[in-house]
Amino acid sequence: MKEVLQIRDVAKEYGIKGFRAKVLDNITFTVKEGDFISIMGPSGAGKTTLLNIMATLDKPTKGNITLDGIDIINIKNKELSKIRRNNIGFIFQDYNLLDNMNLMDNIALPLALGKNKTREIENRVIEMAEIFGLKEHLKKYPYELSGGQKQRGAAARALITNPKIIFADEPTGALDSRASSDLLECLNRVNTEKKATIIMVTHDPLTASYTNEVYMLNDGNIKCKLNKGDSRKDFYGRIIDMLASIGGAS
Repeated sequence: MKEVLQIRDVAKEYGIKGFRAKVLDNITFTVKEGDFISIMGPSGAGKTTLLNIMATLDKPTKGNITLDGIDIINIKNKELSKIRRNNIGFIFQDYNLLDNMNLMDNIALPLALGKNKTREIENRVIEMAEIFGLKEHLKKYPYELSGGQKQRGAAARALITNPKIIFADEPTGALDSRASSDLLECLNRVNTEKKATIIMVTHDPLTASYTNEVYMLNDGNIKCKLNKGDSRKDFYGRIIDMLASIGGAS
């Protein structure tokens, strides 16, 4: 599989000279096309910091990151904005849907900003709405939707441009178990059928068990990587065991 994202010796420190706190310590790994990865670890392990750096929302203190062969650390802001728009999708815990737009317009927004043709946009929105079980809700506004529907709408919006990679920060954090399962089944489907590349931060072992690989962070380092294998139930058990061995997750 083609390499989409390369992280090399990434470190992150905060503070001033003499009072520096190291959050990430020489993180190195590679993400390939079609990977579905979750990042887990105890509170303060550096999960969200790592996600934000990979997603170009923050910069490392040192290290290199390339996205589809492009150095995303040292390029100019104008080029970085273009990469975010065309190559990266974001799914956040709090949906970030626009209240004054119906669901169809919310999902279509990235394509509309790119000045795509109306028919092309409509067809793409309907395709994504079918995948995420939202076709009957496209004319509704966010206040008319359940939390699960909002989050699936946010996921559909993140995927509408066929980005090289999707970053999800605790996407099930505000959802009940049924809504979480619905969202994760949809993400699993786009990963399997569309070869979407997804990296997700989560504290929940059940959520992580839907992915194909789990990277365990602790004290700013990758302690281990778990591969799913054939059984999600077995994977779930191994995730819980590993979390317990490093002090849990939150």
